[in-house]
Parts: sequence; structure tokens; C-alpha cells
Amino acid sequence: MLATHLSAAAGALAWMTAEWLKYRKPSVLGIVTGMVAGLGTITPASGYVGPAGAVVIGTVAGLVCFSATQFVKRVLKIDDSLDVFPVHGVGGMLGTLAAGVFASTELGLFKGQGFAQGIAGMGQQLGVQLVGVVTTVAYTAVMTFIALKLVELLIGLRVGREDEIGGLDIALHEERGYDL
Repeated sequence: MLATHLSAAAGALAWMTAEWLKYRKPSVLGIVTGMVAGLGTITPASGYVGPAGAVVIGTVAGLVCFSATQFVKRVLKIDDSLDVFPVHGVGGMLGTLAAGVFASTELGLFKGQGFAQGIAGMGQQLGVQLVGVVTTVAYTAVMTFIALKLVELLIGLRVGREDEIGGLDIALHEERGYDL
């Protein structure tokens, strides 16, 4: 539980600092997003890293996920609601890899993995973590492609231009506001 809290706090602080340096003022939404980045990134490693590792992972999560969010929004110009991919996707991959670096045998790993075997053991565990990340990315990409093709075939992937401009809340959900 301590690792989770420390990583979330470090992620929030790192994101806030990145916003402060880039935009000259932090935002509450940014701080909360940094906290979520810290949480999402520590999740794969939380049972295997100590407090110091959690702070490092959270700090790196805040900075890397902030940068990934800026890249997705500003360079790729993708409107990712709630920054799901740059925060959860990138953070999850980063946390999975970080588990291979910061894992400790005293915190749940089997003997022969993590820091107990020095650099060789860490490298071996990092390789295992990398295989897991690559396999998950490949599986997710294939399954997403199949799901999107199926949805496109059955109902289509996009609404009409008029509905998109008018707003999906009105077009699809009939949310017209409240009469006061």
C-alpha cells in the first residue's frame, strides 16, 4: 500500500512540475492526471518494489506520461478522451518494465530474480518483462483490429458529420439539458 501511495504522490508532483516548467502554471487536472499516471505505472510492480523504487517509478511515470500526452495531443493530434493511452497504456508498459529493474526478492520474487542476482539477474527479469509487454501489445493490436472491423461491418464506426458537429450527447443519447 505504501508503494502505491508514494508512486501516486510522486507522479502528481512530477506532472505538476512538468506543467509548471512548460506552461508556467500547474493545473489541478494535470496534478490528478499525474497521480493516475503514478498509480497506473506502479500497478504491475507494486507488490515487488520498495518505497524508494516506488518514488522513482512514480516520478518517471509523471514525466514520461506527461510527455506522451503532449505527443499524442500536439504532434499526432489525436483526441484521446481522458488521455487513456498515454497515461494508462504508456504507464502500464513503463511499470511492467520497471518491475524488472526495481523488483526485490525480499518483496515477493522468487530467488534468482531481480536485484538479488545483480545486473545479470536484473537483465534477465527485464527481458521477461519486455516479452510480456511486446506480447500484450501484439495481442491487443490484433484483437482491436478484429473488433473494429466487426463493429464497422455491423453498425459502422462513425456517426454522420451533422451528428458529430451537433454533439453525440444529443444525437445518440438524447440529452437535451434540463428544463428549469
